[in-house]
Amino acid sequence: MIDQLTVFLGNQKGRLTALCDAMGRADIQMYALTVADTSDYGIVRIICDKPDAAKEALAEEGFQAAIARVVAVQVPDVPGGCAQVFDVLDQADVNVEYAYCFTSSVGAATLALKTDADVRERLEQSGFRILHPEDIYAS
Repeated sequence: MIDQLTVFLGNQKGRLTALCDAMGRADIQMYALTVADTSDYGIVRIICDKPDAAKEALAEEGFQAAIARVVAVQVPDVPGGCAQVFDVLDQADVNVEYAYCFTSSVGAATLALKTDADVRERLEQSGFRILHPEDIYAS
């Protein structure tokens, strides 16, 4: 499992820039960033090297942030690679709340998953590698 920073942003011009600027000033390296929005606010999910420090730095800048634990699974970096993971989860009747992919220093695609069950053992038994912070943040 890895820590993911979740930031709630008002849908106002410049807020995403301000968030990224604050992360940069705090010397936080981002490895993944995804934005989902509604008409009133956006939800930014970030994988970064220092999530606790990032949360603190963002709070000092007036951002509302939280840390969530997500599963990071290495997937084949080929067409349909993610489908292989989702097939295992479907067979286990596991609900995926959200997911997003990114590449990292491991040289393969990484799928970040938030599910309604602990799926790490099932994925490992199916041949997938579960990643830990040191796997993602390695240089």
